Amino acid sequence: MFEQILIPNPSANIPSSLRPRKGVIIGLGQVGLACAYSMLIQDCFDELILQDIAQEKLEGEIMDLSHGMPFLPPTDLKAGTVADVGQNADIVIITAGVAQRDGETRLSLVERNINIYKNILKDVVKYCPDAIILVVSNPVDILTYVTLKITGFPSSRVIGSGTVLDSARFRALIAQEMGIDARSVHAYIIGEHGDSEVPIWSCANIAGVKIVPNDWDSLIETEQNKLSSIFSHVKNAAYEIIQRKGYTSYAIGLATTDIVKAILYSQERILTVSGLMNGLYGIEDICLSIPRVINERGILKTVNLNLSVEEEKLLVRSATILKEIVNQVSF
Repeated sequence: MFEQILIPNPSANIPSSLRPRKGVIIGLGQVGLACAYSMLIQDCFDELILQDIAQEKLEGEIMDLSHGMPFLPPTDLKAGTVADVGQNADIVIITAGVAQRDGETRLSLVERNINIYKNILKDVVKYCPDAIILVVSNPVDILTYVTLKITGFPSSRVIGSGTVLDSARFRALIAQEMGIDARSVHAYIIGEHGDSEVPIWSCANIAGVKIVPNDWDSLIETEQNKLSSIFSHVKNAAYEIIQRKGYTSYAIGLATTDIVKAILYSQERILTVSGLMNGLYGIEDICLSIPRVINERGILKTVNLNLSVEEEKLLVRSATILKEIVNQVSF
């Protein structure tokens, strides 16, 4: 029974290593900075390298962060690149890329950011051949797939931040509606991190009690409208935040740190990261988010969700949309 629920990732069958503690963050915009700050205050690394093309700004950020070190567990914080001080890092976190414009979809970013990634990944492959790569830049599913193909790394070691944040938003809004702690809500957003993402109402529960007891059609109209409104706020959250403040940063920084901690401490935690699909639900050769078990090897296993017919149909549609984009770009 358990083998049907958790599907092993063949490329994760590599020897276990000591707990990794050296990390590199490439790209120090608002998201990269939020990741760095979150990881520093949560004592993720012994050594953390920050890399960015804007050298003077990078040095200023390093100075600012370093002045807070007396309040934190010790971390050797450096400015540099994977080629000089970032060699043999255990985790390389890529947040580099052009910013998402107001009203711009994540998928429309693809061409602009692929060119940036081509240059970055050459050095990552050369100087960090055993690293786990964590892709955060948008469109994250496309760039995760591009990273996998360019690097030739095992699929277990190329991970996208995926819908980890979307799932957190989903839980937070459900919890707000129910008046409980968000950590007591278990619910997932899967598929693309973007417009075609899919809410899994069939599995969403609080203390084992399903939020949708039977199926969607069994709900009365007012209940359907309320749940649809929750999902709409989840899907459009980034657009609304960007419209108000110009970018998103804090929540994705925390979400990325959660993934990093799952790797560093080999937590075998289930997170909706983006990774390569290998035939589950009939989806192959594209990266998207479904619940996966994360440990020091990267993606260890995939959770085989018991999706409703409609949910599986929407997931396949999401994969099709991503594949159509991949087929239109060159890398």
